[in-house]
Amino acid sequence: MDLLSLFGLILGVGSILLGQFLDGGHMGTLINGPAALIVIGGTFGAVMLQSPANVFLRGLKISSWIFFPPRFHTEESIARIIDWSNIARKEGLLGLEIVAEEEEDLFARKGLELLVDGSEPEVMRSIMELEIDAKESFDTLASKIYEAMGGFSPTIGIIGAVMGLIHVMGNLSDPSKLGSGIAVAFVATIYGVGAANLLFIPIATKLKTLVNNEVMYREMIVEGLVSIAEGENPRNIQRKLEGYLDKTTISDENEGELL
Repeated sequence: MDLLSLFGLILGVGSILLGQFLDGGHMGTLINGPAALIVIGGTFGAVMLQSPANVFLRGLKISSWIFFPPRFHTEESIARIIDWSNIARKEGLLGLEIVAEEEEDLFARKGLELLVDGSEPEVMRSIMELEIDAKESFDTLASKIYEAMGGFSPTIGIIGAVMGLIHVMGNLSDPSKLGSGIAVAFVATIYGVGAANLLFIPIATKLKTLVNNEVMYREMIVEGLVSIAEGENPRNIQRKLEGYLDKTTISDENEGELL
């Protein structure tokens, strides 16, 4: 689990609530059902309207990456690639056929199958990078739905504020109804601005970073397989791939899986 995300969320929301308490306010004043309905419902409705269904659903699916980011076993993958290289040098590329059948990573399996089929290195690179680019584009679009939410929610909050003030102005003759309208007005604004800056925009930025990390990891796989196809020395391949260790920054200890 990504504890930094959890602590960041707790710190951000907790600081606001603690500040409210220290300033003499009551926590209950920040809880308002109508305001939450306006902001959350309006924001999600706007994003659903602008997004294709597959992109929206993908965005919901990868939201789990915030707390359970994908695992990139970079060191283990480098060791596996070196093993593949040694097999290819000793038995030829056809010796990787059994390895390809047993490989669990579908992306790496595809590359191994291209190797076994005797594909030219540049053809391999082209095919695999096309898949990387397509997935990167799709996942980046999915992460941008949260960026869109960060843009919509403050505006929806303002709409809620205006609706609350309309309610207040319509009940000036009845002081007993003024409080609820004013509460909706101000709390809706807090919900909109707070959700944008504490949730949606940070989530979008983190997801795009994780997508980039996955791209770097897969590019490492491609580089390794192409190097095998070119007949490079296993030791030189290892030196080359170790350059990716600092770039794929997600720790192997995290609990998410590639989706």
